[in-house]
Amino acid sequence: MSAVAVAPSLQSPENGADLHADTPHSLTDGATRWPVLEGIPYVRAGREEVRDAALAALDDGRPDDAAAVLLADNDDWWDQPPPSADRLRATRHATSLREAVAGLGLGRVGDYFLHRDHDPSGLAVLALTAAHPPAGRPVLDLACGAGHLLRRLAQHGEQELTGVDIVFAKLWLARRFVVPAHVDLVCADLAHPWPVQSAGSSYVAAHDVLYFLDDPAAVLAAAAEHAGPGGAVVAAHCHNAGQPGHPRPPESWAALLPEASCYGEEELTAATLERRLPRPAPAEDLADTEAVALARDLTGSGGETALLDPARAAALRPNPLYADGTRRWPNDVWAAEYGPRAATYLPPTWPDPLPDDAVARRLLVDLPEGW
Repeated sequence: MSAVAVAPSLQSPENGADLHADTPHSLTDGATRWPVLEGIPYVRAGREEVRDAALAALDDGRPDDAAAVLLADNDDWWDQPPPSADRLRATRHATSLREAVAGLGLGRVGDYFLHRDHDPSGLAVLALTAAHPPAGRPVLDLACGAGHLLRRLAQHGEQELTGVDIVFAKLWLARRFVVPAHVDLVCADLAHPWPVQSAGSSYVAAHDVLYFLDDPAAVLAAAAEHAGPGGAVVAAHCHNAGQPGHPRPPESWAALLPEASCYGEEELTAATLERRLPRPAPAEDLADTEAVALARDLTGSGGETALLDPARAAALRPNPLYADGTRRWPNDVWAAEYGPRAATYLPPTWPDPLPDDAVARRLLVDLPEGW
């Protein structure tokens, strides 16, 4: 019985020891075993009951039961009960991203994943990435969700890509429907020691997550250490004061990442739509932005506008927000958060003929094959 291959090199969040495979479905640090399902190591500290139940099912040859355990685990912000174990076992065999997010009971988060590539904040992430690209450096995408950024980077030739998220179900969606096989995925909690070892000069992304965290300063400090002297740290959608979560004024966010360039969310979104690199601004000039973005890249060699566009070989499809020619937001929460800005580039009805900038305006989109 061969052991599971593990990449990248991982360390235990409990004792710092290197993790190595002891069975085809588990890793060990010499004291504790951790489950691996569909190539995704579950090394989330503080979830001993979940870890042990999944391991017991895998050891007993019951991967669907292990999946039901791991797919039910969520973050502390989620306020909905998990689906039944029977439903989760069945969801493991879903054939599309839409079917899977419904089976997982992800509700508004599922809608967010289905439409991430064409919501205003998703466009903002692309602009920030284009302005400060990985340029061949190993990528660590923190709170990577269903892997949309990792997919875009892979399409544009990046090879060393790792995504980390606290929720196993999100990584499972990424693995099954979104990212290519060479992308590594790890389930872990950023509030504990990180299991992914630094590659020296790395590119660390932390988008749409810092305002959820009790101690974003610690995460940014760890990200800077992981990135190393030739690396970069980029963080989009850090909520401004008055927004949900744990918001801060732009100057406060900027102080957490010294020497970082700052960008307003609206400028980033506009830059993607206009196929140009975004313009940074002093943090004190961003008082009216919805969210601020930070980028510290002291050795970057310049932007790559190609990252704003789908890969050349992408099969473009009509934006699924249009049903029978009419634009419909997926739910009221999405409409309230993204609708006003999305309406500036997605018209109420499907235009005929399509404008020349249909791809830039996300009328035509590059959806995962199993969307």
